[in-house]
Amino acid sequence: MPQRTSLADADCAIAQALDVVGDWWTLLIVRDTARGVHRFDALQQELGVSRKVLTERLRLLVDAGVLSREPYQDRPPRYEYRLTTRGRALLPVLIALQDWGDTWVLGEGETMATTAEASKEAARVHALVGTRLPELRLLDHDGAPRDPVAGTPYTVLYFFPGAHARRDAYPPGWAEIPGASGCTLESCTYRDRSAEFAAAGATVHGVSTQRPDEQRAFADAERLRFPLLSDAELELTAALRLPTFRAGGISRLKRLTLVVDRDRTVREALYPITDIEASVRAALAAVRNGGPPGA
Repeated sequence: MPQRTSLADADCAIAQALDVVGDWWTLLIVRDTARGVHRFDALQQELGVSRKVLTERLRLLVDAGVLSREPYQDRPPRYEYRLTTRGRALLPVLIALQDWGDTWVLGEGETMATTAEASKEAARVHALVGTRLPELRLLDHDGAPRDPVAGTPYTVLYFFPGAHARRDAYPPGWAEIPGASGCTLESCTYRDRSAEFAAAGATVHGVSTQRPDEQRAFADAERLRFPLLSDAELELTAALRLPTFRAGGISRLKRLTLVVDRDRTVREALYPITDIEASVRAALAAVRNGGPPGA
């Protein structure tokens, strides 16, 4: 491993943080463990890094308290690497980096709640088809932890930027952000067609990065018949590398929909969504067909 210049004695907190996560392999390891990749061989396959480099970076992250090393096999001894509370606190940093990359490296610097059909951001979302959601819990709008994947044959997860019971609760300039408006229409369309989704064997969950109390006020105002889930800690967002944008001082999910089966496998990904009502019809078609529309 190349000799590192430690910045641990610097007064700047940025310098001290970079002493732990200033190497690009280190942040990519955090990214992949957030996605549910926990074992050495799987991490090496995902990253394409040498065993020596991976061993050194994992040791650094364990020593820094970012990862815990947990045994899963005795003979021979094998370990999994999982994010600690300190490690999960890095998820907003990863999302901020991803947002910056989508906006300023892959994009044109415009704040958007959507993207172009041919963008690399859209390709990243469509590549989720065939992958599995990691097992985690989000708070529902009543504040209770809930698995985002229901026990029904399918779960429709529609991710939305934000919805409020009062119009004055939206951030300034919300209507001018491309793709941001329409969350109420989307939720109410799913509400009005919830019986059709249930008859097709699907549970509907809405997901945003809002607080549960904000979601509860909106759900009550619109009489929603399904739970809204809060990803305020960005755990699911980071696990799936979902696209975000910043508004009102927080990271917000761009509008997209995933159809997930009982085994947690993503069967369909709808993004970008330019016609909200058409996207609800497409999600219902995917559930009824047992996969993507037309399958």
